[in-house]
Amino acid sequence: MQTNFSEAQLRDPGIARANEILRACVHCGFCTATCPTYQVLGDELDSPRGRIYLIKDMLEQGRPADEKTVKHIDRCLSCLACMTTCPSGVHYMHLVDHARAHIEKTYRRPLTDRLLRAALARIIPYPGRFRLALLAAKIGRPFARLVPDARLRAMLAMAPKRVPPVSRNDDPQVFPAEGERRLRVALMTGCAQKALNTDINDATIRLLRRLGCEVVVARGAGCCGALTHHMGREAESHASAAANIRAWMAEKRAGGLDAVVINTSGCGTTVKDYGHMFRTTDLAAEAAEVAGLACDVSELLERIGLPEGRGGLRVAYHAACSLQHGQQVKTAPKTLLKRAGFEVVEPADSHLCCGSAGTYNLLQPKISAELKARKVATLEAVKPQVIAAGNIGCMMQIGGGTGLPVVHTVELLDWATGGPKPRVLAEDWP
Repeated sequence: MQTNFSEAQLRDPGIARANEILRACVHCGFCTATCPTYQVLGDELDSPRGRIYLIKDMLEQGRPADEKTVKHIDRCLSCLACMTTCPSGVHYMHLVDHARAHIEKTYRRPLTDRLLRAALARIIPYPGRFRLALLAAKIGRPFARLVPDARLRAMLAMAPKRVPPVSRNDDPQVFPAEGERRLRVALMTGCAQKALNTDINDATIRLLRRLGCEVVVARGAGCCGALTHHMGREAESHASAAANIRAWMAEKRAGGLDAVVINTSGCGTTVKDYGHMFRTTDLAAEAAEVAGLACDVSELLERIGLPEGRGGLRVAYHAACSLQHGQQVKTAPKTLLKRAGFEVVEPADSHLCCGSAGTYNLLQPKISAELKARKVATLEAVKPQVIAAGNIGCMMQIGGGTGLPVVHTVELLDWATGGPKPRVLAEDWP
């Protein structure tokens, strides 16, 4: 794609990167075949190719974002299926992230939108606040029909029936390996996940310890910054990311680190991109080092080896977009589940998004609901006993549309190799 940025514009590192990405695009349109929003809406401007044209025009002209551009960029899930499909290697993620930051700086949204986005940014990344919000939403859910705004209704509907008690395993501490120590790893405990489902981190810690890992929960680490990053709120996202970088590097200097383990794939995609996010800052070297240490828990388990297990259930594996497209981790979770003794089945169109996508299901509830219905239908069609996923957002989204139990992949692996039965199975299944 030909671009026409001025020399002055190209001195901006963000514009220079956008120029590289735009020039890689050859207009082939392969991306439209795997774009969920294009499939649902049928509008070229709701495809990656269409959004690329809108972003190109906005950035080349150096103008503030307009309503039309904002509408179609907001509708993007950032599922990154287009990056898997693209034969030219167009790095759409960096381009759309830059566009969102530009929108946040130059476009004045309606008051209700500004308030809603600000509330999400100030609540979800903070587990204590989020837990209180979930409890309030649980109380307000019976009155959801009286709420005029569809997005607020979606938030009430998403509130879980049960808000788990705080797990002290999420506090900063060191869990010694069982037996001989093979690795020393930092576990990213996250933010929303600590309020929604404490069993995931608990299972991860148990499993890694049994496999010879010393597990560190670093003091000062918290939200990865993904939620605010995808809303274009760069200052907030970079502050969260910088805190993690400093916390993990302090642990590395103190006792060494072989990996930073992440069990929420939406977070993993962002942490692995820290090197790019901080490339022009004083944290560039440390950010790149942390990004190199970051791995999904399935990648680490595949690396160190998982013993054969006694699973026995028929498991439908849902591939989170952030894992299969954002990180290109596709086979490890399925291989591990099979080794643990489970029968693994996959739904049709497994490359398509479930509609969760961070805060997307709250900000774009209509499109999200359509994608959820499609995903649930394909999962139920393979007649599983349980659905497994590697991302808490997907688990909440799918769990809200099916009567089947939905668990994290690591919970099943932990159970099959000596850990307790996942709570959702122990409560609802014989």
